[in-house]
Amino acid sequence: MPSSSETISETTPGTTPGTTSGTINASASGTWKLGDLTVNRLGFGSMRLPQNGTAFADGSPRDRGQALRVLRRAVELGVNHIDTAAFYFSPLRSANELINSALAPYADDLVITTKVGPGRDPSGTWVWATPEQLRGQVEENLRQLGRDHLDVVNLRLSTNQVSASVADHFGALAELRDAGLIRHLGISNVSPDQLTEARTIAPVVCVQNAYGIDSPADHHAFLRSCGEQGIAFVPFFAIAGAGREEGTNGAQSEAVLTVARTHGATPAQVRLAWTLHQGPHVLAIPGTGDPDHLTENVAAGALRLTAEDLALLAR
Repeated sequence: MPSSSETISETTPGTTPGTTSGTINASASGTWKLGDLTVNRLGFGSMRLPQNGTAFADGSPRDRGQALRVLRRAVELGVNHIDTAAFYFSPLRSANELINSALAPYADDLVITTKVGPGRDPSGTWVWATPEQLRGQVEENLRQLGRDHLDVVNLRLSTNQVSASVADHFGALAELRDAGLIRHLGISNVSPDQLTEARTIAPVVCVQNAYGIDSPADHHAFLRSCGEQGIAFVPFFAIAGAGREEGTNGAQSEAVLTVARTHGATPAQVRLAWTLHQGPHVLAIPGTGDPDHLTENVAAGALRLTAEDLALLAR
């Protein structure tokens, strides 16, 4: 990947994005393997690309040219892991179509992760796929992305399925993996028991759950358990926190603000750096449609928090 001429700090503990000792590149975050696919741990989430305002709202479509520039800039900054879904769309924009238009033909080292389970009809109404309908959702992603196979597909569950069996749905995806349409499988918005069940059906390379500094103790324990099993943990809402789809509400804890001032960083950068400090198996996929925010997010991959910083944030 080409490097930017912009600069960040050295990657030693306590250093700060914004100095002149190195170029901004997602490789500063380290790497992890999703199956046999190596990715930089600082990636990009495309949920907010199709429109301005909050995700899934009836906001105005984002300027197409800006969205394409953000995607191309992400790749220039070393991002080689992009998270998407066919249901990320606004009335005029589709995240998958934008990715295809901006980045195809795709670089050999670019890994695109998508998810199936939920879907949206043309009016935006949410629907949930039966096991038999998952093939159609996989094929929809293939068409939109212009691919003959999908690198990683996450089975996304709804919040009211926390105790439901995943066997039928995950089994259907395992059959598509065996057929060559999918390379690796993941699972999203799940419990430890559901992960255990899925692993009896097919290998799981990643878990994608809501997670951040303010998460409860059982979420931290699940993250650690994934690491012990060699499974990537990919948090969503790592920056937004309780704001979730609506984005951050602007309120930051004093601890986050203190650490940000110490490093000359933004609160969002501190939250991303803290996320990556939770284990070598933890990946970050912050999303934005703003080129400046994109650069800040990628720079956070080089921010090294000290033991004192981490202790303060843990309070």
